[in-house]
Amino acid sequence: MKALTWHGKGDIRCEEVADPAIEDDRDIIIKVTCCAICGSDLHLMDGYMPTMMSGDVLGHETMGEVVEVGRAHSKFRKGDRVVVPFNISCGECWFCQNGLFSLCDRSNPNSEQAAKVMGQSPAGLFGYSHLTGGYWGGQAEYLRVPFADVGPIKVPGGIDDEQVLFLSDIFPTGYMAAENANIRDGDTVAIGGCGPVGQFAIQSAWMLGAGRVIAIDKVPERLAMARDHGRAETLDFSSSDIYDDLMAMTNGRGPDSCIDCVGTEADAGASFDSMLDKAKATVYLGTDRPHVLRQAIYCCRKGGTISVPGVYIGLIDHIPFGAAMNKGLTFRMGQTHTQRYLEPLLHKVQSGDIDPSFVITHRAGLEAGPELYKKFRDKKDGCIKVVMRPNS
Repeated sequence: MKALTWHGKGDIRCEEVADPAIEDDRDIIIKVTCCAICGSDLHLMDGYMPTMMSGDVLGHETMGEVVEVGRAHSKFRKGDRVVVPFNISCGECWFCQNGLFSLCDRSNPNSEQAAKVMGQSPAGLFGYSHLTGGYWGGQAEYLRVPFADVGPIKVPGGIDDEQVLFLSDIFPTGYMAAENANIRDGDTVAIGGCGPVGQFAIQSAWMLGAGRVIAIDKVPERLAMARDHGRAETLDFSSSDIYDDLMAMTNGRGPDSCIDCVGTEADAGASFDSMLDKAKATVYLGTDRPHVLRQAIYCCRKGGTISVPGVYIGLIDHIPFGAAMNKGLTFRMGQTHTQRYLEPLLHKVQSGDIDPSFVITHRAGLEAGPELYKKFRDKKDGCIKVVMRPNS
């Protein structure tokens, strides 16, 4: 089959790889009808995620048609159209039984390796390094889905692929980020980063009762989408002092909650601290650029909440933890418990509350994938979200 593969920093290729096969009786194989490039895929492209191996298949936002099922699988049949969550969960361990699907104890075959780095292992992830299982991803013509009786959701007829594809990751991620922000009716929510997850965090903040949403970025197309489609007030960090502006907009109190949708690769030119972070990463003295997290700590009101859906990889320096402690801030974060949100968010799509396809700016086949990775990373041609149809 054709797939997008990783061959080192900045080297993404579209090439022929082996077809997937059933490896466990609970598996299914899907023919991928629609997949996407995620902002967190760029961390792989930029070499921030360790334990990638040359030839690894990328991608974790995937849906398609079931073409093969394992002998013990009874949930889906051949021909069913399904969306696949980006995290892999067994459904049986203590964490899955308590709805903490991204913390599954059994789906990462490399859990001992992950535990050495993180203390304990998270769930396995599609297409996201051998630290999270070494599973091949879904930017390919076909995908093997382990524990398929737990993760995927069947898509009803009458809904286009592009309306439900983002149930695989960015819509639940934006929603859980807003849920983690402890939004009460009328609250002011500041969102750092207006990429795809930021756009869904904006939409979700309104759904959960926010009174004001303030979105922060510097890319004109992202700010326009946040403003025009998301009905958010916007701030351009390249021409604004974010702390001063947020204080002025909230009568000196600060936002009730701040959501960091940026994570490890904050803009290297945003401020002196982010330039220093990049310099440390260049000489292997650091891994992440947490400027947005630092900013959120300073800007959030006393007693407020900071939600972190943005991916962080390793150790982060100069976090103003004294400020966080003395301000009494609450932190909530983590990979999304995607399976928890599939049914309720599908209902929102079916009812017309939201059409998630609004975020798509570029459509292509797999062959264009390597170039679109670069265009997405470099924010060229108004690229906010790329969707690919491998079998079109």
